[in-house]
Amino acid sequence: MQEQLKVALIQSDLVWENPVQNRDNFSVKIDAISEKVDLVVLPEMFTTGFTMNAEKVAETMQGDTVEWMKQMASKHKTALVGSIVISENKKYYNRLLFVEVSGDISIYDKKHTFTLAGEEKTYASGDERVIVNYKGWKICTLICYDLRFPVWARNTEDYDVLLYVANWPKPRINAWDTLLNARAIENMSYCIGVNRVGVDGIDIEYCGHSAAYDVLGNEITSIQPSKEQIEIVTLEKQHIQKYRNALKFLNDRDNFNLR
Repeated sequence: MQEQLKVALIQSDLVWENPVQNRDNFSVKIDAISEKVDLVVLPEMFTTGFTMNAEKVAETMQGDTVEWMKQMASKHKTALVGSIVISENKKYYNRLLFVEVSGDISIYDKKHTFTLAGEEKTYASGDERVIVNYKGWKICTLICYDLRFPVWARNTEDYDVLLYVANWPKPRINAWDTLLNARAIENMSYCIGVNRVGVDGIDIEYCGHSAAYDVLGNEITSIQPSKEQIEIVTLEKQHIQKYRNALKFLNDRDNFNLR
């Protein structure tokens, strides 16, 4: 078990529906990380922006972006996580990929499709929550709109980190800030959210507010809003154990079944 986990949060603009350019841009950003990290976190739909034109941009699990993630993970000896548009079994998915140095991939298909934008009309919804076991850390990986649904995120497995990748728009950024903080507090876990910046191809503006919170809800990052930025944060197992042992709030959590 690794006592510390170093995580690089990449808050970036995205080129609309242009996987090649976005991969090139993220290659430069990842190459610029000067210290050893265990995990690099990219935004939701990091190769395209939050597009409903799935037929135009969709890739397969044997496609260029999956191969690129494997190559970058191997080159930099770090795991990469972010979501892309995947075509599989005649359906489209907003799929999060957690790619390890070995090339092993854990996948999570977004459960809560964003009906306000008609995402449910284009993308199939996932039905399985995923906990990635990585270097002795249990990481729950979720996507954007999932943040509004606390039952789906409830810490019933004693995970260590709750991780969201997002394209969360500027007009509702207060909800993003508030709910990330709340998810950390109620689940007594680290909570990380990585959001994009810039304006997308349908004129929606994004202002970032990427952040990481500790188990007490204290922000442990200082990423500037509306700017491209990379920040590295160190997560501590001892911090989790100290406060879970002292406060024991998770012992009183409700038992429930999701349907």
